[in-house]
Amino acid sequence: MATFASIRQISRQFVKREPLLKFCCFVQNESFFPSPCLDCITFASQRSYSAVSPSLHALCVTSPDFSLLAKQNVLQHHNIFGKWLIARYLSNASIELKTDEDVIRFSFNKSVGRLASTNRKRKMSKKAKVNELRFYRLKAKKKMNSPNPEVRIRYKLEKAKRKEAWLIEKLRKYEVLKAPAEAYDPEILTEEEIHYLKRTGEKKKNYVQVGRRGVFGGVVLNMHLHWKKHETVKVICKPCKLGQVLEYAEELARLSKGIVIDIKPNNTIIFYRGRNYVQPNIMSPADTLSKSKALEKYKYEQSLDHTSEFIEKLEKELEEYLKHKARCHKAKESEPQDFADDNGCNSTLS
Repeated sequence: MATFASIRQISRQFVKREPLLKFCCFVQNESFFPSPCLDCITFASQRSYSAVSPSLHALCVTSPDFSLLAKQNVLQHHNIFGKWLIARYLSNASIELKTDEDVIRFSFNKSVGRLASTNRKRKMSKKAKVNELRFYRLKAKKKMNSPNPEVRIRYKLEKAKRKEAWLIEKLRKYEVLKAPAEAYDPEILTEEEIHYLKRTGEKKKNYVQVGRRGVFGGVVLNMHLHWKKHETVKVICKPCKLGQVLEYAEELARLSKGIVIDIKPNNTIIFYRGRNYVQPNIMSPADTLSKSKALEKYKYEQSLDHTSEFIEKLEKELEEYLKHKARCHKAKESEPQDFADDNGCNSTLS
């Protein structure tokens, strides 16, 4: 009972503000306290009981009647202080004592541990969001309707570059890692066989269309389905840019393991399945896009092409305007000199 009573008295003196201030004021006098008491000036969180044990030295000093060694032994062996002390009497923040220029100050550091307060952003209300959008719209409208053509062109150029960066970031999601190439022996065909396969490929009507989506899993699947009954298949690429047929031919040969026989001027490729053709279990390769994702990729690519063309056009316009501005500036500078020369000529004639 005496132990509990003394601990309650210690805790009350420790929690109250006035005894804590008195204790901190007496810290300056080193002769009043023993050296171990001066080492502890920080009070830690109640969550870690190991951090409470160093503060026992400071607690023991407040009651001179209680023996220092006896109190340490009691509190360390039975851990009475850690179990009895209520959480509300301790703070999550650490308190430090600073004695600079003979002035005692308390500084509260940031809290440590799970109870640390995180700085969360306050959610904007609907009205605040509407006002912010209205502000940006008015700012953009002001630049678009500016009487200075340079401001208008620079605003359009900045907006187009932001869109270009956004489109490039979107297209990165549709990049598919190519699977490691499988080892297979390409068949060597003679000139007579190539000529025969060209004629048969042109005569036959079976074909596969490569449209705006480009090469995706469905194109390779259709090629394998045609090769089930036919040796050759025509791949018609429409719409197709200049030089894009060669890229399609190389990509389809890698995915289908077929042989390119001929590439026609009308963007038609003739593929041969090979002598030892075996239909694979998975006819649509894993490293290809689906039909819907291929269409999304095409839309982003088309938008990126138009945006890059628009940026080039704006850059040319800005360059021409700056040149025109420089010429006008030089003309204005030369006007006073010409006017002075004309006055000099008139005075000599008179």
